[in-house]
Amino acid sequence: MEYSHSDAELVRQPIGYWSWAAYDAVVTRTRGALAGIGTTQPQWWVLAQVAGAREPRTRAEVTEVLKGYLAVGGPALDEEIDTTVVRGWITEDAAGRLGITPDGREFHRRAAALQKELWDERHEGISDEEYVTTLKVLQRFVHNTGGRAWHH
Repeated sequence: MEYSHSDAELVRQPIGYWSWAAYDAVVTRTRGALAGIGTTQPQWWVLAQVAGAREPRTRAEVTEVLKGYLAVGGPALDEEIDTTVVRGWITEDAAGRLGITPDGREFHRRAAALQKELWDERHEGISDEEYVTTLKVLQRFVHNTGGRAWHH
């Protein structure tokens, strides 16, 4: 890969732009790929939370976990959960506990395989050490600016 600037030029580049550009590229690619198999990123998050739970989680518990994901929450997340129920991927009992159906488990496997492909694509040519360093540097930027970062 050829970089856009020399190291001397990069050291003066704004982190705000490059972090936004990375965010935009990753999220756009991920959402496009998920749309290609007929789902949205929030629906994937819901499926992953329900499929991976050791015991059934309530709608409120899933919403609490997911509310920090790219500022998705409230009514929009409720609609995404409703869509997974309508599609037959997830069930919801009278107590609000969510469970995965056989169709949901199969679709989750398909979406998880796609997510693995996307992970591999994003990480091509990037060592684990470079990745960890990048995340630590980004966390430091968040800390230094008084921001909050939350992820599972």
